[in-house]
Amino acid sequence: MQTMILEEYGQAAAFRPREQARPSASEGHVVVRIAATSVNTIDMMIRNMGSDLGFAPALPAILGMDFAGTIEEVGAGVTDFAVGDEVYGCAGGLADLQGALAEYMPADARLIAHKPKSLSMREAAALPLVGITAYEGLTRAGVTKGQKVLVHGGSGGVGHVGVQLARAFGAKAYATDSGAERIAVVKELGAEPIDFRTEAVADYVAAHTGGAGFDVVLDTVGGANLTNSFAAVALNGHVATTLAMAELDLTPAHLKGASLHVVFMLIPMLHDKDRSAHGAILAELARLCDEGALKPVVDERRFRLAEVEDAHRHLASGKAIGKVVVVV
Repeated sequence: MQTMILEEYGQAAAFRPREQARPSASEGHVVVRIAATSVNTIDMMIRNMGSDLGFAPALPAILGMDFAGTIEEVGAGVTDFAVGDEVYGCAGGLADLQGALAEYMPADARLIAHKPKSLSMREAAALPLVGITAYEGLTRAGVTKGQKVLVHGGSGGVGHVGVQLARAFGAKAYATDSGAERIAVVKELGAEPIDFRTEAVADYVAAHTGGAGFDVVLDTVGGANLTNSFAAVALNGHVATTLAMAELDLTPAHLKGASLHVVFMLIPMLHDKDRSAHGAILAELARLCDEGALKPVVDERRFRLAEVEDAHRHLASGKAIGKVVVVV
């Protein structure tokens, strides 16, 4: 099969084509013929930082976590999938798990689900990592009907899914972003847009919550921005974030009795813990897609497998709107 590999890690690391043997399906696994894979920030982090992260694949490495494709082979013990099924998931590209930058990929059957019928392969490949992350963040925060949910980074990968899921759960969605194009995306998704470059936290909290604060804040920016989330959340409210690797004064959160939920969706893959939970979330996301409540935003630029380096460069530029997808 054809693959694109990394022979080294670092800022100058380049993807190179390589032919290698097609994988076979071990017990509990399937082999998927990959149709498309998306590029996530974590893929770029692995490429640039390598072993410093602690979970980068051994070199030569095949990256790519998200995928959509068709099952070619089913291993022993797999009962929920059959050859020919169209599936999607996030099941490789780190540690000892082969990634999706290849024509074929082995995948733990617990980490996949049947592809949403309403989505193309390209659209479906954009959803798994960001969809699972947003779902875990909002459900851990206990989002319920009638609440007010603020999403930081509403047009981003996790953010644009979080906005749609908040609305599907019956909440009123608000989202911060900047720039006319990204603000337009937030509006199209059904959220009340907040331009963080022109509106101070205290001002938009007063305008949209009467000063009470948002019941739930989904912070897809994280880091130093968590200070803004603590300022925006209501008393006894919830903040869920995808990035908590920062030294912060938690006094504002303490004085509000706020709960902080850290989402690191790679745990099931890295530690083989509760992998079936990801499969279940993907099945639920597929249901929401087919009911018209959820649809991933895919960047208009198209990339093929041999152009994966260009895809990484496009995502790193900050100019992408929605998920960057590579067609295999």
